[in-house]
Amino acid sequence: MGTFPDLRKFGGADAFLRACKPRVAIELLSDKWSMLVLGALLFGPRRFGELRRMLDGITPKMLTRTLRSLERDGLLTRTVYPTVPMRVEYALTDLGESAAGMLAVITTWGAEHAEEILAARRAYDARPPAGETPVPA
Repeated sequence: MGTFPDLRKFGGADAFLRACKPRVAIELLSDKWSMLVLGALLFGPRRFGELRRMLDGITPKMLTRTLRSLERDGLLTRTVYPTVPMRVEYALTDLGESAAGMLAVITTWGAEHAEEILAARRAYDARPPAGETPVPA
């Protein structure tokens, strides 16, 4: 097996380096909740409560943190309507829509390979703990 080529000498990026620009996107989109929030917003603007109900398992604290992060990164907008009670909606920006589009590829891959992944996990979990491999008789 050879070494990974250093793409910088060819004018390319090396996502393994901390200062690599594509790494910013990789770190952002590798967060489970960020991808799911983006996917939920593909259906149109949503209020906080709607998102919380859609995203099974997310806590209010994590949803708040994720929404703030996505807004900071320019992937969604937060619109406050001056009503009583106050109404807040979250919607994807053009940048957010382009990022959410990748979710379709990941979803398709996941659907095609979920059983393989689950079978591999079961096989791994059924193995004896490391260092305790039985010796054949």
